Amino acid sequence: MKKMMSPHRQHQLPVPFSCKVLLLPLLLLLVSCASMDPANVDVQIPESAPEVKATTYTQALRDLGLMTDIFGTGDLKIQSNPIGDNTGTSGSTGGEIPRDITEMIKSSLNSIGGQVTFIPYDPAFIQNQIVTGYSNFDNKLIPDVVISGGITEFDRGLETRGDGTDMGVEAEFTNAPSWVPSKSVSVEYGDRGKTGLARITLDFNLLDFQTMAGIPRMNSVNSMEVSKGMAEKELGITLFGPTFGRKGSIKKVQGRHAAVRLLVEVSMIQVVGKYLNLPYWTLLGDDVLPDPVVMDTLSRDFYSSNKSTQVAKAQEWLFLQGHDVQISGVLDAKTLAALKAFNPSFSTENPVLDFDTFAALFQAVPIAPQTLGRRQLIFQSPVVQPSGVLAESGNQLLPIDQPVSTQYREPESQPAQSQPASSGRTTTGSIGRKLTDEEW
Repeated sequence: MKKMMSPHRQHQLPVPFSCKVLLLPLLLLLVSCASMDPANVDVQIPESAPEVKATTYTQALRDLGLMTDIFGTGDLKIQSNPIGDNTGTSGSTGGEIPRDITEMIKSSLNSIGGQVTFIPYDPAFIQNQIVTGYSNFDNKLIPDVVISGGITEFDRGLETRGDGTDMGVEAEFTNAPSWVPSKSVSVEYGDRGKTGLARITLDFNLLDFQTMAGIPRMNSVNSMEVSKGMAEKELGITLFGPTFGRKGSIKKVQGRHAAVRLLVEVSMIQVVGKYLNLPYWTLLGDDVLPDPVVMDTLSRDFYSSNKSTQVAKAQEWLFLQGHDVQISGVLDAKTLAALKAFNPSFSTENPVLDFDTFAALFQAVPIAPQTLGRRQLIFQSPVVQPSGVLAESGNQLLPIDQPVSTQYREPESQPAQSQPASSGRTTTGSIGRKLTDEEW
């Protein structure tokens, strides 16, 4: 006869199975209870060491100073007005953009070096030094030009865009044990994000220090778009009733102050390079177009110069590029060979120095220490010229019947002409720099 089980024993049969299922997560919970104790909550803060602030244009600022030495621009003494936020949003937005950017401009101008000297504007400091007897106005440098400007636009919320994805899968198991709270298993996933766009614009103008009048076309207006974004993801799993999951979110904001610094640096490169008639855009990347103001000046000086002066300037740039040509103003065999090497399409049978080749030579001068060394050779070496051609000695263009020294010397004083020295333009035969009053 088959032995019958007691009702009590039949009722206890599922217990071992349920214990195995329920005791495992309980055990894990007990093991990790120490780390889950709310009283033991902690957060790890990353630590970093101080580092030099370097931007995309840090090297370009230094190279601009080297460019002024290579092209022999002469000294430029520049001062900046106190410059800040002209929109007034720095206060209403809780300092989202800087209120005063004068120090950024000081750092940018002082980083150039070369022929550019920055003179700070701080009348209170100078006056206090005079009162204490420590200093006076003797030996103080007088600026040539002054920079004015400010943050003129800060447009927030130009574009706000959001997107999201939600999906879920659920299945029901009819043969699940009767002791589980639910007979279903589900998986849910969510992914949401939002982005915002703003724009910052900085305006700068160059003023003549003596007249405090704006120098025509010596300005810059640059804008930069800055973004911010937020993203959230969550994953939830339900197993026969109990639910667990993970969720994460992140928010990133492109630094407004860092964006303003970039705008300041590129604007200072642009204003100084434009005023000194330098191919400064070659320092900013291969995709930057030539400045039309500089190229217009180059074109006007080219077409207002005689052929000998045009050739002499081209020979100077060829020499700076490493070609051992004589700066004679004559298209001799060495010059033609150098022009052919520079531009394979240049015709040596019927040689004509056109503006396109002239402008290409102007922009192709390497900005490197070895190029500065070749500039010093021009300053220090005698230049033998044919009659009627201008020869360069130091920073001064001399008629050929005037002796040219083998060493660099300061230009002698000459009567000033009617054209103001602050026009920001070069004279015929001196493309690439601005002559001083003495050189006029």
